[in-house]
Amino acid sequence: MHRVSDSSRDTAQGAGWGPSERGTYQQLMPDHVEKLSWLNPKTLLAARNGVLASWFGDPTGRTRSRLVARQAEAGAPADKVVRQEVPDRFSFMVFGDTGEGDDSQYAVVPGFLKMSQGTEFAVIASDVIYPVGSADDYGVKFFRPYQAYPAPVYAIPGNHDWYEDLGAFMRVFCADAPPPATEPAPRPLGRAWWRALLWHRAHPADGQHLADARKLRSAPGQQAVQPGPYWAIDAGPVRIVGIDTGLLGTIDAEQGAWLREVSRGPKPKILITGSPLYVDGEHHPCAIEGGGTVDDIVRDPAHHYVAAIGGDIHNYQRYPVDVDGRTVQYVVAGGGGAFMHATHTIPRVSVAGVTERDFRCYPLRGDSLAFYSRLYGRRLRLRRFFTLTESEATAVVAERLGIEPGRAPSPDTRVTRRTRLVASLLGTGGRPDRASRFRLPVRKIYTQLFSPASDTYSPPFFKCFLRLDVTPEAVRLRCFAATGNLAQELDPPVEDEVTIPLK
Repeated sequence: MHRVSDSSRDTAQGAGWGPSERGTYQQLMPDHVEKLSWLNPKTLLAARNGVLASWFGDPTGRTRSRLVARQAEAGAPADKVVRQEVPDRFSFMVFGDTGEGDDSQYAVVPGFLKMSQGTEFAVIASDVIYPVGSADDYGVKFFRPYQAYPAPVYAIPGNHDWYEDLGAFMRVFCADAPPPATEPAPRPLGRAWWRALLWHRAHPADGQHLADARKLRSAPGQQAVQPGPYWAIDAGPVRIVGIDTGLLGTIDAEQGAWLREVSRGPKPKILITGSPLYVDGEHHPCAIEGGGTVDDIVRDPAHHYVAAIGGDIHNYQRYPVDVDGRTVQYVVAGGGGAFMHATHTIPRVSVAGVTERDFRCYPLRGDSLAFYSRLYGRRLRLRRFFTLTESEATAVVAERLGIEPGRAPSPDTRVTRRTRLVASLLGTGGRPDRASRFRLPVRKIYTQLFSPASDTYSPPFFKCFLRLDVTPEAVRLRCFAATGNLAQELDPPVEDEVTIPLK
């Protein structure tokens, strides 16, 4: 039985603020860790394929089709369904956007290992490896951190895994199927020609250390082979459906047809996707090439979806959406290791009938604003101006959004002109009926860039992971926090919990 500890909704200490002993996670890390900086031009240049795909056309669908065809030739099941032998009552883990290989990823591991005891398998929801999915990064960013997890790990790729055409992902998760044959060169000076000319590809020597890395997760109980980058798992009373949204957050017609087929039938289903369908107070239904959307399939009552869990955004959010009298839980679960995306930029929620009363997020908006105020105070050497206490940040967020705070600020907290200005400069959300009175020319740039620039190497990290406990009657979904502090490492707090009926 998990002992209930203070969460960020209870106390500031539960959120990881204040004097705290750092956790033991650094003992799991290699002696030398290459720190990933998203402000490094070399990193951005290597990750250019998403931009090229948006300029010159996205080749993901065709590449995926060729990869899937090669898997079929190698003996993968035609329906792409994994039959996982589990009892009717079982548990599994979900966490997304894991693989930066630094403190924020490894800080998740001790709590994950503790709370994953007794689970049958885990699923990584998007972006297994940053920055570009290279094979030689799998040692430090996948095999080493999860070497003590005794069960299989399945995954769906994110856009970063696609930055080297998904080659390493297929080698690790899909039984080393040989790559497809090289395609003919495109017509000179056409869009495809320019794309091919500028495209980032894996280094010829990439993967030389992969065989040694695999030894870290070589126990028989850790092995699993998935049929491709998208798949379904039949496990007990549920079917878990994983889709691959590629570089630009869409799916091709072939995968769309498979998704419609695999979604048929009365078995309750949980979608795992690299592109969340509800996020930051907005609906992103995920287009399918040729027409329709992924959310159309999820919402169809004949398909019996009860939840849709997406990675890509590096925090936790939950939207309980009423769909013709039944509730589908739309969850964002990308807080498994990579830099924390801000939640304080989320406006007051009013989407698909979901309001602030129903919406949940982690970190709380006030904690997110306090985190970024400290970060930018350090970076700009303006600590006295930018830095907000967690109580000040909580109070100003509540004022701007007109909501009850997730955790009450201290009674003597005052919202001053400075706190309002800092909140505005750092992109704090507001009420839909109230336009911002103050906007700097750089405000839009700040909101686009400051999350990727936010990687920090000291707690609190505001990371999280999910545990889902399945019975024939219901799924219990819990979001656990990982701050990097010892207190939350020893006793991971529950930041959100919901029971999802299956009948």
